[in-house]
Amino acid sequence: MGILVSDSARTVIKPAKLILESGEIFSGSVPNWQSDTVFGEAVFNTGMVGYVEAATDPSYTGQLLNFTYPLIGNYGVPGVDYWESDRARAAAIIVSEAAHFYAHHQAGHALLSWCQAQKLPIMMDVDTRALAKTLSHKGVTPAAISCDGQIPKQFIDINSEHLVQQVSIKAPVEYGTGNKKIIVIDCGIKNNILRCLQRLPVTIKQVPFDYDFTGEDYDAVFISNGPGDPQKCVETIAIIKKVFAQDKPVFGICLGAQLTALAIGAKTYKLPFGHRAQNHPCLLEGTDQCFLTSQNHGYCIEEKSLPNDWRVMFRHLNDHTVQGVAHKTKPFFAVQFHPEAAPGPVDTAWLFDKFYQMIVADDER
Repeated sequence: MGILVSDSARTVIKPAKLILESGEIFSGSVPNWQSDTVFGEAVFNTGMVGYVEAATDPSYTGQLLNFTYPLIGNYGVPGVDYWESDRARAAAIIVSEAAHFYAHHQAGHALLSWCQAQKLPIMMDVDTRALAKTLSHKGVTPAAISCDGQIPKQFIDINSEHLVQQVSIKAPVEYGTGNKKIIVIDCGIKNNILRCLQRLPVTIKQVPFDYDFTGEDYDAVFISNGPGDPQKCVETIAIIKKVFAQDKPVFGICLGAQLTALAIGAKTYKLPFGHRAQNHPCLLEGTDQCFLTSQNHGYCIEEKSLPNDWRVMFRHLNDHTVQGVAHKTKPFFAVQFHPEAAPGPVDTAWLFDKFYQMIVADDER
């Protein structure tokens, strides 16, 4: 483990309040370098690890991320190679206890000093379990972290914004030298998805969410995760419709699954409090195989709206929601969970191999 390191001696805290639009108020504290009121959608994650990956995941853009695990920061913050993007993305993180000491051979920073460097607001000493129960009973909601305790006159509904536009890359970029070319539609992609795709013998062209590549030469399309309401992604949906008309293999993850559904004429809806954890059980339909999955999403596919030529591929065993869809005859599929994990189980990492086999098999069709 190495030497225990402390950052607490340099951290002065002051009282703060988390105020939900629904009226509930939770007391806590913030570092003295925080002064502005922070707005966002209050959500919760029940994972025991992965606070750095979550905080840097573009899918958490605009969200006040409440960690229910009572000890956050105990293994510090590893280097950027372990982040899910180039910087912190959550609007703020909320913890019960920010660890006074951390120890890990990969740690390069203490959590609090990293938050300050990243300009990532953090609220501590919160009853995070009570907050999670409130959100699970009443639903996730716009909220604010107030350093002066004042109730805001107006809250911000982040899902009314086009969040994908904020996190997608601005220009195409290519990786690899393989014979097969995969177009990756970047809606806020996690780094570990790119790592998993780069393990395949392919060339990857990562493109912005509104980049129309359908007139170019390519072998398959990957649609990434990302934040916000999928119905805001009008440009992306229009491009995906063109992709399906070309009959080339398609694989979507998380937001990519929702965009797939909208592109084929199905519907999506907002879950009361979403799925954000690393232990969600999902059944592969038509089998008795159950996989533990890592999840982070607030929207879902409406099963009854699926066209007749599409089927449910995976189903959540807790609430029976759709967790994956696939075309009955063509090489199109998408999953709501994260087979690349980071953090979480890698039970479904085989889906990347499945995608590649579809690409290879497409030559024989």
